[in-house]
Amino acid sequence: MKICIVGASGKLGKYMVQHALDRGYEVVGVCRPESVGKLAEYRDRITVIPGRTNDREVIRRAVAGCDGVLTVLVPWGVDNYSSGTAQAVLDFAEPDARLVFSCGWHITRDGRDVYTWRLRVFAKLLGWLGRLLRLVDIDDQVEACDRIFRSDTRWTVVRGSDLEEGESQGLPVWSRHVGDPILASNRTRRIDYALFMVDALTDDELVQEAPAIVGCQTESALGHRALGRAEAKALAS
Repeated sequence: MKICIVGASGKLGKYMVQHALDRGYEVVGVCRPESVGKLAEYRDRITVIPGRTNDREVIRRAVAGCDGVLTVLVPWGVDNYSSGTAQAVLDFAEPDARLVFSCGWHITRDGRDVYTWRLRVFAKLLGWLGRLLRLVDIDDQVEACDRIFRSDTRWTVVRGSDLEEGESQGLPVWSRHVGDPILASNRTRRIDYALFMVDALTDDELVQEAPAIVGCQTESALGHRALGRAEAKALAS
């Protein structure tokens, strides 16, 4: 499989590069010119295309011939960075390519997600302050995902919980809606978020889904698993 990783030099992107190489994939990485050095350890193992990820010509060249595209949607600046990146991927990826995008829990597909007051306040404050300082545009990330949701391509939008560093704990678990008890721990290892992204390339059950994920070893995930076993035992008896 040949894949493109858009945003390859970031923390999440570098983990995705490693997971993809571990699976024997051919990797094309896109990153800003000033960040190329962050991929030095992979210099002889991947193809790097420098450029802004919302540069349509850069994306057109990068995704050509790729079976899958992994895209980190970052809301940098106030010039439609996220939506421009998403639109370029949607427009130029191969017709049958698997397209997997990353974003946060604040994105909702159907309005049925249930958020804590802390998350709602944080999202509003970050959105207001980011636009004031012209650093980030959360609304543009929402627009990017809305464009993806309207697309008839083979997309997946992976919505990540709060991230932490650490050794891999395994493939995260997921739910269609934030607020599901299985997600209550709101914590995922960044390396495992990347693992979920790469794994989604070959998981047809995730096509046109927007899974919200949480670490498989968190308290809420383990509690859900134990409850499932108890219910199964009760039914069997």
